[in-house]
Amino acid sequence: MTTLLSNLPLEILPLILEQLAEAKPKHLLPFCLVSRAFRELTIPYLYERISIYSWHKGGKVVRVFETLSSCPHIARYVHQLEIRGFPRSLSSQRTDGLMETIFLGLSNCVNLQACTWTRDGSLRDGVLRSLQSCMHLRSLTFNGRSEGVYDEKMLLNIKTLQEISVIMPSQRVLDVFLPWINTLCSLKSLTFICKSSPRVTDTFLESISLGCSRLEHLRLVGCIKITYRGVLSILSASTVGLSELSLEGLSPNFDLAAFVERCRASNALRRLKAITLTLNQQRELEETTENIVSLVADVPLERFQIYSVGAVVEAPLTQTFWARILDHHAARLTRLSVHRMLISLDVIEDICLRCDNLDQLFVVVEPEHLDQLALGLASARKLRALHINFPLEAQTDEPPVISPTKALSIVNHCSSTLTQFGCNTRVWQVEREVTVDAEGTLVVSRHLRPYNSPDIPEQFLVVHT
Repeated sequence: MTTLLSNLPLEILPLILEQLAEAKPKHLLPFCLVSRAFRELTIPYLYERISIYSWHKGGKVVRVFETLSSCPHIARYVHQLEIRGFPRSLSSQRTDGLMETIFLGLSNCVNLQACTWTRDGSLRDGVLRSLQSCMHLRSLTFNGRSEGVYDEKMLLNIKTLQEISVIMPSQRVLDVFLPWINTLCSLKSLTFICKSSPRVTDTFLESISLGCSRLEHLRLVGCIKITYRGVLSILSASTVGLSELSLEGLSPNFDLAAFVERCRASNALRRLKAITLTLNQQRELEETTENIVSLVADVPLERFQIYSVGAVVEAPLTQTFWARILDHHAARLTRLSVHRMLISLDVIEDICLRCDNLDQLFVVVEPEHLDQLALGLASARKLRALHINFPLEAQTDEPPVISPTKALSIVNHCSSTLTQFGCNTRVWQVEREVTVDAEGTLVVSRHLRPYNSPDIPEQFLVVHT
């Protein structure tokens, strides 16, 4: 194997490494062992993105930051750093030593572009101080509970950001947000994930709206005090127009009809390509879906995501809704994501037939309909990712588990472009194998392999409330 790799022209190696870095980063390591030339080309891809999740053991955090702190020449290759898990079991003395190593390692990441630090209680002053020296930092996702953990005023010194995402912001973090946002020259993306916290309000959004003149992406999740008034203040302030909008689990008093009327009158959503909405079943479903159709009727929509925050919505209740959405947007839709809402098999078949550019599809169907579903999926010629959920709320016994054999039978009905398939909590990568049969003919067969991308599958991130 090593001999074969050594004979590989170096000119095409970056193309191979780029593909491996996206799909199977752990397979990059053997390339470092081939030769010095291979190692020099591979190391930047190997360390370009570092992710630590909750299921990783604490030792990984230690090893990563020991490397970054002691090897500045390696740390400079890090562009993305995701700390979504942090060891809780370390002694206080061990934690203090680790944090000093982390601070130094972060300071060495001079080319860091995106940082995610979400574990509650793990963000420290030293982390924020180190990030201040990362002059290429453009994206920051962080836990907003600062009390007794970090000094929120240190955020004011991170001035290079274009994207900010805050999880469960404390009042003290919100208090520094206005002066902070006014120091940012080009804020393009803003996210608040509140999980039913009442702190982010219409008044707060209005107070920061002047700092959102370049905003293109707005996501509000679980902000139960936000009504259409606060959202409109941000939309009106954006001079470029939003291309992505997520309104998930906001105030039960959110007047969708008034929001639609104001948006259409001001043409505020003229550039909107992606929208995520939740259905509150305490409201009249027919009226709500009618308003949603009106809201997006004249926008260049490409990605549409919707889910119910209550019980599963039955398919017959949304038949007309989906027909109208497709009438307006079928030609452009690349992604359709539906959760906690059953869609009839006829509608799914219609989606696959009419949406010529569809590459991601997430739907809810009954387990007994899988065979018929597979037949309809065959029409989606560009489908790349498919995930099926069962309406688990309706199950009284153990939820059904799809077998790999059944999963593969569905995959074999789909387009050859499919690379990812999932059902409920299981996700596979779809791989192709070319063999030669007894007659010398090339035969392509598909297989399901364990999911091993560094990205969390999108279907596990879409439902927040």
